[in-house]
Amino acid sequence: MRHFGHIAPEVRQRLFHQEPCAFTADSPARLLSAALGATLYSPATRPRLADDIVKQAGNGVVSMVLCLEDSIDDADVAAGEENLVRQFADLDSRAGAEPPLLFIRVRVPEQIPDLVRRLGASVRLLSGFVMPKFTEERGIPFLEALASAEAESGRRLFAMPVLESPELLYRESRVDTLEGIARAVDKFRDRVLALRLGVTDFCSSYGLRRAPDMTAYDVQIVASVIADVVNMLGRADGTGFTVTGPVWEYFRVPERMFKPQLRRSPFLEVQAAELREKLIEHAMDGLLREISLDQANGLLGKTCIHPSHVLPVHALSVVSHEEFSDAQDILRPERGGGGVLRSAYTNKMNEVKPHRAWAERTLLRAEVFGVAGEDVGFVELLAAGITG
Repeated sequence: MRHFGHIAPEVRQRLFHQEPCAFTADSPARLLSAALGATLYSPATRPRLADDIVKQAGNGVVSMVLCLEDSIDDADVAAGEENLVRQFADLDSRAGAEPPLLFIRVRVPEQIPDLVRRLGASVRLLSGFVMPKFTEERGIPFLEALASAEAESGRRLFAMPVLESPELLYRESRVDTLEGIARAVDKFRDRVLALRLGVTDFCSSYGLRRAPDMTAYDVQIVASVIADVVNMLGRADGTGFTVTGPVWEYFRVPERMFKPQLRRSPFLEVQAAELREKLIEHAMDGLLREISLDQANGLLGKTCIHPSHVLPVHALSVVSHEEFSDAQDILRPERGGGGVLRSAYTNKMNEVKPHRAWAERTLLRAEVFGVAGEDVGFVELLAAGITG
């Protein structure tokens, strides 16, 4: 699989200065953690889940989470597990099908070895498990269950802990909770692919919900948690992990704003259509701003609950030609001693030592998402992804 692999090769050649690399579920963890991109969540109870997975892979999705936790009713967990086993077997039987990286979001540690056993041979399609409400106390049993299931199955399995507990949100317990999480994930470092932020749960603790024109960074109590998580768990000194961006909840302009009775003439119908387009753009603007702020704050990738979010995340993850040029200049071997140089675009200063970590991260992102052509921007990438 590869990002933008669903578009024609000749279109990729036109759009990219450097095309995204190909990777598989068996690629190195460092590459996969950067390549997760827009991770699309789906309830595990969907009756045609295997078809959905194949369809989304064809639309450019490279990672999915099949959820047995908050997205389904408590009474449906057993049925969801049974459905997952059937759907994995169905997917495994399809010759030539290349699914995205697949993860299962469980509720309790005991589900991990149980599901791995029940999946049987189709476990080869599974990349790992998402672990909810992760703290040191609650998380260690999940990680130990993962290690046990991996040893029993012989399949490399990754963990993606979700940081969403009230202890992490509350100021009086945040530092202790973060230190505990750091100890837990460091102990299982080779198996922790990424840390995911559960911002919806953070908002829930205070009865908050951000509007479609607000980002997570506009909700100060949430922004402070994100900053502290990156501060302690996202460092670029070799101790940090990939931290992914929070979910964006909005995906449709309310239909009630366009009731048929408002369209009493062709003129009014045109007005309604134009209004709808403006509102869609307005709703999309919030998502685009949040993706940009994710990246500015050290996050990579994003949790998504609707397919329409996937392409914007991927298009904004592509490295610009200017960023690529700067990163290459900074990392040239002859620059190893430091110094300052003018960028090739002659619009900024590149200071070799302070900008080195940024350059290394940028080239890793360039490897998995590609480098845009010199005159190619977000709109062209998004349009190409939509048309395929």
